[in-house]
Amino acid sequence: VQFVESGGGMVQPGGSLRLSCAASGFTFSSYLMTGVRQAPGKGPEWVSRITPRGGTTLYADSVKGRFTISRDNAKNTLYLQMNSLKPEDTALYYCARGYELGRLGQGTQVTVSS
Repeated sequence: VQFVESGGGMVQPGGSLRLSCAASGFTFSSYLMTGVRQAPGKGPEWVSRITPRGGTTLYADSVKGRFTISRDNAKNTLYLQMNSLKPEDTALYYCARGYELGRLGQGTQVTVSS
């Protein structure tokens, strides 16, 4: 199982970013996927989840209405569109298979600061 996350960067409050997570080593289309973030000094926090075919999505209260998770099973890729970013969204973001929270890829850093 491998993940390659990309799309992070530094943005001002109110800005947007689109994160991507390319998956390999397993049948991506068969699994629920989770977007996870970990801020400095804190434990991992699930941000969003999406069912295998993308029919159902779930969001943590902290990002509801601002983030949108999606997937392209033909490309084995998970996406996280993040709008109206806040300084408290600053974290290392990564994807995980199923309900796991452990990080397998390098993650992508998101920093929200003025």
